[in-house]
Amino acid sequence: MQARQLPTQRGWAWLQEGLGIWRRNPALLTFAAFGYLLMLLLISVVPLIGQPVASLLMPVFSLGVLNTCRAIDEGRKPGPDILFSGFQQNLPGLVTIGGIYLVASLLALMVTSLADGGTLLQVMTTGGSLDPEATRRPGFTVALLIALVASTPVMMAYWFAPILAGWWNVPAPKAMFFSFIACLRNWRPFLAYGVALLVFAAILPGLLIGTVGLVSPTLATLLSVPLPLLLIPVIFASFYANARDVFRETSDEADATE
Repeated sequence: MQARQLPTQRGWAWLQEGLGIWRRNPALLTFAAFGYLLMLLLISVVPLIGQPVASLLMPVFSLGVLNTCRAIDEGRKPGPDILFSGFQQNLPGLVTIGGIYLVASLLALMVTSLADGGTLLQVMTTGGSLDPEATRRPGFTVALLIALVASTPVMMAYWFAPILAGWWNVPAPKAMFFSFIACLRNWRPFLAYGVALLVFAAILPGLLIGTVGLVSPTLATLLSVPLPLLLIPVIFASFYANARDVFRETSDEADATE
């Protein structure tokens, strides 16, 4: 297991490869992706402890979705219970990753209080409504920029950590460190991947729905319902595609060069 440094164009291919994985078993991958979201939502609504517990278990369910993608990619046909397979793969390490990610995310949000007096922190941690007047203040814009900058290294440390801990039993701190380094080494393909995500998940659907809405608002509304059923599973599959690409086995690399 070693992180490869990939060319920029690989970032564009991850979404295409994610679409290919989805097409091989759309029902199972859709179930896993929305099951992941549903489980975290159900846990998070539990009073007092729901949101922290959901954060702790997020890597566990995330690994379940990635295991689903891996099984489809390898031609296996697992059952729906694969969503919970993360509970059988280095569970303490995965929960620790969730805890570190939670603390680091809170620290990143706390820094934004220096700019807006805690408005963004309060909205993100309590789920309260955002005062429209607050969004017009210069400090809120600065807070958003601070949150973006401060949360980026946190996300980099988390990105590959669940698979490193679950598939290779890497201890949680090392998994997050290796994940950060892997993302840093591949910032160019990840930048291309980010642009591809923006186009695929936001710009193109927005243009499609907007164009259809000019002809028939009702049809545009109906069209907006099934789109997430395609977009969300494909995006999850693209997460697996970049993990597979960056941490490809040495033997796979040798086969690819022959």
